[in-house]
Amino acid sequence: MSDDWVSRERSFRGISKRLAIQYLETLGAEQVDDDRVEADAWAADLSEQTVGIGPSMSLTQVDLVFEGDPDELDSLIDRFAQKAMRAGG
Repeated sequence: MSDDWVSRERSFRGISKRLAIQYLETLGAEQVDDDRVEADAWAADLSEQTVGIGPSMSLTQVDLVFEGDPDELDSLIDRFAQKAMRAGG
């Protein structure tokens, strides 16, 4: 991680970690291990959990910690969120 990089945490419900990694790869990343992708100006760590959304329903939630150049990170997260919203919620 570069000294001038910042971190942003986001959670997305209704998509799997596998699908999130595919979306991140379309945005220029390469998967480097089971829970991490990296690109030139950013990286992301992923985790997955099941969350309840009422008395009898649950969804998969992917938690991401994005790290990167602050000038590029917000745009990247917005583009990822657009993809995730189409698939999940």
